[in-house]
Amino acid sequence: MKSFVPRKTTAAALLSLALGATAPAHAAQAEPLDAAASDPAKLGWMVGAPPPPDKQLRFDDGSYFQFPAMRWSVSHFRQLMPTVNVSRGVGAPVPLPRAMRKDLDAVRFVPLGAKSSMTWEESLAANYTDGIVVLHRGKIVYERYFGVLNERGQHGAMSVTKSVTGTLGAMLVAEGRLDENKRVAEYVPELASSAFGNATVRQVLDMTTGLQYSEDYADPNADVWIYSQAGSPLPKPKDYTGPRSYYEYLQTVRPQGRHGAAFGYKTINSDALGWIIARATGRSVADLLSERIWSRLGAEQDAYMTVDSTGTPFAGGGLNTGLRDLARFGELLRNNGRFQGQQIIPKAVVDDIRRGGDKEAFAKAGYDLLPGWSYRNMWWVTDHPDGTFMARGVHGQRIYVNPQAGVVIARYASHPVASNSANDPTTLPAFDALAQHLMKKPR
Repeated sequence: MKSFVPRKTTAAALLSLALGATAPAHAAQAEPLDAAASDPAKLGWMVGAPPPPDKQLRFDDGSYFQFPAMRWSVSHFRQLMPTVNVSRGVGAPVPLPRAMRKDLDAVRFVPLGAKSSMTWEESLAANYTDGIVVLHRGKIVYERYFGVLNERGQHGAMSVTKSVTGTLGAMLVAEGRLDENKRVAEYVPELASSAFGNATVRQVLDMTTGLQYSEDYADPNADVWIYSQAGSPLPKPKDYTGPRSYYEYLQTVRPQGRHGAAFGYKTINSDALGWIIARATGRSVADLLSERIWSRLGAEQDAYMTVDSTGTPFAGGGLNTGLRDLARFGELLRNNGRFQGQQIIPKAVVDDIRRGGDKEAFAKAGYDLLPGWSYRNMWWVTDHPDGTFMARGVHGQRIYVNPQAGVVIARYASHPVASNSANDPTTLPAFDALAQHLMKKPR
């Protein structure tokens, strides 16, 4: 099989980088512009009819995701690539009550590994924040937007999508529509000869599958390049004979190691789960998300998902939403799956997430900044006594849920470095400090 291996960064690889996979720190410029200098509104990307040639961004040549241009693109994916809608339904939105706080910008914390403190407000620029909403006990206490994102706009959730897909999968397990102990091949026979075939649904949900798959962007022969090309909606080269969709690629994945032995963060697990969900329900991830959650959440906006050339939603990283709606989803999890008197997500699902996964398996992945954490149903679960868990995506996307403090934080960002390790030293202590402040000084 002849596959596509790039000699330089291509649109296909950038799509994977943008929407799902974790890239190494050196994927960004050595000295990127700071948040103020890279503000996409000030730089004037894609303004005009047509925009000036030096301000035009395109998907097909990869210009749309080169920093700092990507700071515009993350809020405009639908203009650049094919997508499928995630309907909010036809009912009226349910407004989130507001109790705005003026004391939060001054909250101080010490970044991991640092000696001096910084303020919450300073952390927003440090992490290239595009928008952030803080809920305390279900009320908006803080909301700010930067660059080209506003309350009416939508933004790429990147790998936060995985937690949404994982939640749908866990719901089906709780309802008995999926058996977590069954082999993947029992739901998707096409995967029988792949590495996924003899993995269990639970191992896919917790990413403890043994897969031969590398997301190392520094390696031109890494599997991520083939995966990216397979999932790209762009026309393939004339001599291309490799997989042409997410589903086709998943069938080629070979085993490496033993299922259940160790946690390994690999985007393809989420897309395998998306296929399992589609087979079990007869609905795509996008349609099921609309039916089971988005149309029942009182959302303000439709969401959407990017798709491959066959229209399959990118279950590992393709979700785009309004910021407040992302916060609503986090609040749904904080409230044990209930919203406006409805039990939308079974409480057993939230309880299972909060209990966390196999800490020993997680530790083998070597996340130095996340000691004692685990991974369950595609959520990142901390070891904090307050029960905090998170959804995390490249370039700074987050849902932070702190049940004890009654705090949910939803953030969209466009950090020049994809890897979470670039913003975790600031993000993790900032979010915890704000939650502790709100818990000690409620209003």
